[in-house]
Amino acid sequence: MRPLLQLENVEVIYDQVFLVLRGLSLVVPDGEVVALLGSNGAGKSTTLKAISGLLPTEHGAITDGSVAFDGRDLGRTDAAARVRLGISQVMEGRRVFEHLTVHENLVTGGYSRRVGAADFDRVYSFLPRLAALRGRVAGYLSGGEQQMLAIGRALMSRPRLLLLDEPSLGLAPLLVDEMFGIVRRLNTELGLTALLVEQNARRALEVAQRGYVMETGRIVLEGTAAELAANPDIKEFYLGLGESGHRRSYREVKHYKRRKRWL
Repeated sequence: MRPLLQLENVEVIYDQVFLVLRGLSLVVPDGEVVALLGSNGAGKSTTLKAISGLLPTEHGAITDGSVAFDGRDLGRTDAAARVRLGISQVMEGRRVFEHLTVHENLVTGGYSRRVGAADFDRVYSFLPRLAALRGRVAGYLSGGEQQMLAIGRALMSRPRLLLLDEPSLGLAPLLVDEMFGIVRRLNTELGLTALLVEQNARRALEVAQRGYVMETGRIVLEGTAAELAANPDIKEFYLGLGESGHRRSYREVKHYKRRKRWL
């Protein structure tokens, strides 16, 4: 399938000093869910901000490489324009407007375009729990309900590409199941392409078609979701299924002979 999003040799520096992404390249095919896996500090959230245009808000900048969306170079495109092009990000930690109602939060999600009743109906029909809570102040919602609201708010811009940053973070196991079910339905029912950042590798690979593994700002492994789920290193370091009984990072096992296939 043709790529909807393509990053080539992207480098990102914060405060003109700290190099976070080191020649990162990845492709998100149109119509697929792609999982971006890795430990804390690997650069996953920075990758999403490089795509959505939010790096300047944190004194970050792309210093090399390119980000292209549907064949268009986004180098001089600000965050608001990227939303209008069809890129929407659901931030880590939900970030809802706690003093606004559910419906008012959705209104803010449609700032980039003229929205109407059909847009609200689309979100409420896809996430019916939000419809029942539309008048509730967002700060009084549960964690799972706030995460649904964050997704619903992102859908108001009618994106073609959804960037999801740790959607299961801090949720109880039953809510994690529900959240990954929503991610799957976004793809199968709404036809959305998604780049999913997750530390819950097992669940991410269940809903994704393909994936990438990051370590210290670089891609160290890529493949289909089935290939990654079956990979012995992924099983040990991210799925907790290795013989050692605990997770380790790739950096700790550079002496493994099988790593020479990738590094």
